[in-house]
Order: sequence, then structure tokens, then C-alpha cells
Amino acid sequence: MERHGFEALRPKAVLFDMDGVLYDSMPNHAIAWQRSMQTFGIRMTQADAYATEGARGVDTIRKMVKMQQGRDIDEAEAQRMYDEKTRQFHVLPEAPVMPGIQELMAQIKADGLTIGVVTGSGQRPLINRLLHDFGDYLDPSHIITAYDVKRGKPNPDPYLAGLRKVGGLQPWQAFIVENAPLGVRAGVAAQVFTIAVNTGPLPDEALLQEGANLLYARMTDLNQAWADIYSSSSSSTSSPSKSSL
Repeated sequence: MERHGFEALRPKAVLFDMDGVLYDSMPNHAIAWQRSMQTFGIRMTQADAYATEGARGVDTIRKMVKMQQGRDIDEAEAQRMYDEKTRQFHVLPEAPVMPGIQELMAQIKADGLTIGVVTGSGQRPLINRLLHDFGDYLDPSHIITAYDVKRGKPNPDPYLAGLRKVGGLQPWQAFIVENAPLGVRAGVAAQVFTIAVNTGPLPDEALLQEGANLLYARMTDLNQAWADIYSSSSSSTSSPSKSSL
């Protein structure tokens, strides 16, 4: 709060990233990225997939093509390439729901907070699955996808759009839950208290150096800590210190 000049933290909503947060889906995404980009002569490693997680797929593709082939491609061409990545993703086994996330959402709903999802994905089957798996907690109007913004993560635009969609909230009225460096950077740029859960292979420092306010190793750990986080924040009138738990 001191950093942004806020007088209090009064959360009314929690905005979740999707891949690596709601679903243990990043291993599948990494495979799909590698296989699909190979068909276009682009080398993309597992590390690349995790490092660019959260960004709009078309933006990632345009950058990779520019770096490796020296070409500037338009969004339409990038979309055609992304469609192949989507196809490759959906031939893989369905990714499981992240352990602990449904229990966490149940707590958040019981506390009277609104839940939103802010994802760099634009794949309709994934959005449909969100409503199937989390329909008890999530309203369709509270989902932000890659096609709702022109600038994706790490820009703040997706989370600012999320704040608007869940009730026209101010940054001090929400939490963000992220697992990716670009997503954490986007949340911090939106001036929202950002909780990182390191569900992937990246070092903790990759998330902390982007400004994560809290860090957990597993979603089950965040679920266990939620009651203390919420009670502390809802009564806070001074700046919560940056922590790593």
C-alpha cells in the first residue's frame, strides 16, 4: 500500500491466471509449443514455453519468428500458427485440475469475494472447461481471454480489464494469483496485490524479482493460508510486507 499510496487493502475479488494455476497444464503446453513451432521452422524449448507463459500466444509467435527468422509477421499469420499449437495441445491428454484450487475457491466464495479468470489463452474449449469445472464459483462474464485485450501480459491491461469485469474495482480491492513471471509482472503493473504460486520448474527468484507480494510452493499451501491472508488484509490499514512462505 505504501508503494502505491493506497490507504487500505479491502479485497472484493480474486483474479486467477488459468494455466499452471487452475490446471496443471503447463507440461502439455510446453510439448504443444515445441511440436507446433517445429513445423514452421521455429525452435522453442520447454524453458521458452515457461518463460513466455501468460503472454498472448500470437505475441509470443511474432517475437519468436522475428528473433529466429528475421521476419515481421502480422497477427493473422501468427494466428494461423497459433491454431496449430492449439491443435497439438488438444491431442494431448487432458490436464488435471490443480490440487487445492477448488477448495480455495470454495473459501473465497464463502468469504463473499468475486472470482475472475484472466488468461492469455483464447482457446474456446479451455474456456468451456473452466465453466464445467468451476461453474459453482465463476460467472462467464468474469473471464478475460487473449481476445479481450490488444496488449497481453506482461502489460497490465488484462488485469485492469479483469478489475472492470468483476465490478469496476480499484487495484486495492483485489488479489491476483499467478504462477508465471510475465503474469506476476502484469499484476504488479496493475498495482494489485499479487500472490505467486510456483507450480512450474522456474526458480522462486524468477517470481520474486518480478514483485510478487507472497510466494507459495503449491496451491494446497495457499489454500491452507487463505484464512489468515484474508483476515489480515481485510483489517489492514498499513502496508503488508513482501513475504516468501
